[in-house]
Amino acid sequence: MTVFVDGCFWHGCAEHQHIPKANTDYWVPKLQANVERDQRVDKSLAEAGWLVVRIWEHVKVDTAVEVVETALHGRRNAVIV
Repeated sequence: MTVFVDGCFWHGCAEHQHIPKANTDYWVPKLQANVERDQRVDKSLAEAGWLVVRIWEHVKVDTAVEVVETALHGRRNAVIV
């Protein structure tokens, strides 16, 4: 199992990510590339047999633990928003 705790800014949280107003020509492609890399990593790890769980940084610890335990017991990939 691999668990990622993704930062809202860096990984594209729909609820909390904000795009800086300055230097948007840099930030928009940079942040989109992070999301695309995350998707490639998830796919590659899953194909190699890893269980992948992604949790946003804003998720409460108790909820995050519950998600990880549920994914582990159910042996399924999970993403929590």
